[in-house]
Amino acid sequence: MDQTNANSTCNNKSDLRGEIDWTPFDAAAFVGSSLRFVSGDPEGNRFRVSYYLDSAKHLKAKVWFGPETEGPPGHAHGGAMAAVVDEVLGLAAWAAGYSIVVGNLNVSFRNMLPLHKVASVETKVVSAEGRKVMVHGRIYCEKTTYAVGECLCITIQPKNLTIK
Repeated sequence: MDQTNANSTCNNKSDLRGEIDWTPFDAAAFVGSSLRFVSGDPEGNRFRVSYYLDSAKHLKAKVWFGPETEGPPGHAHGGAMAAVVDEVLGLAAWAAGYSIVVGNLNVSFRNMLPLHKVASVETKVVSAEGRKVMVHGRIYCEKTTYAVGECLCITIQPKNLTIK
């Protein structure tokens, strides 16, 4: 994944517009609204999320971290960042055509993320072998990386899920 993105804009407003080469991705229509723990309340004070696909069809997201994500004073809680990594990386596998559940999630925190900030999340499905799908991603804003994640996903039979 690209470690810098000169076109990325970061702000403290809830502007969730994607980058120029990103197209909107309707996660609710794809996996159902009940499967979106993080992004289920688009007007809430916790998270606000918009999903996109880039020109290479990798899932991207813009995420606003609101006051209800607070951990250390004035900054997002590590669990809030981990929840975003979990949802976005898992959804990236679904968007790539894999029906999965997360089997293992590793998140490394690199910098504290200020509240009321809109950050970007990038993902990449890096491998698929048998029932195992590996997805990598990071939460970032311009040259600052806040968290990186590795997600081992396990494919499931779609009949095991009720998806709207």
